[in-house]
Amino acid sequence: MKILKAIVKFLPVILLAGLMISGQDALIAAPLAVIVAVIVAKLTEKLTFKDCLDASIKSVSNIIVALFILMFAYAMASAFMKTGVGASVVNIALSLGVTARTTAVTGLMVTAVLSVATGTSWGTFAACSPIFLWLVHIVDPNCIETGSLLLTTCAIAGGACFGDNIGLISDTTIVSSGIQGVQVIDRVRSQGVWSVMCLTLAAVTTFIAAVVMGLPTGKVDASGVMASVPQSALDYLGQERPEAIDLLNQVENGVSWYMIIPLILVIILAVIGINTFACIGAGILSSYILGGFAGTTAFTGSGLQEYLNMCMDGFADAGSWVIVMMMWVAAFGGIMGRMRAFDPLSYLIVKISRNVRQLMFCNGVLSLAGNAILADEMAQIVTVGPIIKEIAEENIEGSEEDMYKIKLRNATFGDAMGVFGSQLIPWHVYLFFYAGIAINVYPLFQFSNTDFIRYNFMAMFAVATLLILTITGLDKYIPLFKLPSEPDVTLKKNRKSDAV
Repeated sequence: MKILKAIVKFLPVILLAGLMISGQDALIAAPLAVIVAVIVAKLTEKLTFKDCLDASIKSVSNIIVALFILMFAYAMASAFMKTGVGASVVNIALSLGVTARTTAVTGLMVTAVLSVATGTSWGTFAACSPIFLWLVHIVDPNCIETGSLLLTTCAIAGGACFGDNIGLISDTTIVSSGIQGVQVIDRVRSQGVWSVMCLTLAAVTTFIAAVVMGLPTGKVDASGVMASVPQSALDYLGQERPEAIDLLNQVENGVSWYMIIPLILVIILAVIGINTFACIGAGILSSYILGGFAGTTAFTGSGLQEYLNMCMDGFADAGSWVIVMMMWVAAFGGIMGRMRAFDPLSYLIVKISRNVRQLMFCNGVLSLAGNAILADEMAQIVTVGPIIKEIAEENIEGSEEDMYKIKLRNATFGDAMGVFGSQLIPWHVYLFFYAGIAINVYPLFQFSNTDFIRYNFMAMFAVATLLILTITGLDKYIPLFKLPSEPDVTLKKNRKSDAV
């Protein structure tokens, strides 16, 4: 009976995944999954509709800040395209000799640095996608056919998550560390070498992929950029995304070099610890002010109102689909957590684990599975985080120092399997956001969620190496990343059996 009950609790997940894989829009799939989750919660746990509603609201409240960041991120993406920030970066990159073969690697490293500085993968991707998606189009007009568009897209998606996993001001880093009871700085220090190792592997692999794909290596003259875009595409952009036309014209005609300052300003403010909203707001404001001197915005007439209207359109673009969809997904995660859908998995982990490493490996798998089930990284962190903490504390014995290292690994599991794991789950809210942003700034290609998985080497290496290093004990070769092992730590059930 218990097995049947556990299976029934997963029916909402199966429904959500099935609908998403079949091509249903998330705004259909998520509400249907929520309805089924409510029914299942009623049948299996006797929860009332009010119980489910309260759980949903609590879960949505956990991502309220992220939703506001999302709206500002859309506005900043538009501002960077319209005012010349994106064009200045593109022109500087072209002058330095960036080609189709090196665009993806460059994008990976830039977004990795920016994400550490800002602490937000969403804001980083929103800021950099209009720059690098149009840069790869300029250096390779056939980027859709050659594959350089998707290689670059995956690179900046993976790079944007780098700082969300290790940044001192990242919400996921802070929350995952807090749940496990460890200091953020200790988390960053313990996984620093491993994180850089993953970034290096991703950069090398991305470049090798570009070489294998035979991407062009020739330098490009920006003066002919408009000719590289078909007239039908220009007509479409003019109607759907006029800021993209502004960016292309600025690249072709040139834009003042100092228009790169808003991007640099965002990075500097983040590095010194300024709030994420203030960082993004500074980027939007400085883009307008400097754009007035560069001639891309206007201080007089209706210039300010036009700029405000553009920001308002950015808020509307985010709210018209992405935010509503994310709220439904978060509500789904809240109900699944409220009905304790993970309890059977927790019991199974303790049952099958023969040593500490196996148990910790299972904690990592559980975090990844939770992310897939809840389809939201923050929902996974706040739902599964306490579960893996309890599993470790109730079943592992060791010194205070060794148990702290266990907590550090659990915090890394929650964050890494949440942020990087999201990049490998087709129905995850993260990928819906990325696809929405990408289509918004580069509507010449209809991005799908799976497009962000194909070449996302950063996410692949992070998830795979974290699990492999944990189960094999090879983490001892990574400075500060080694888990304590037997006999320094041991499973309580093993100690009891030895005593008998």
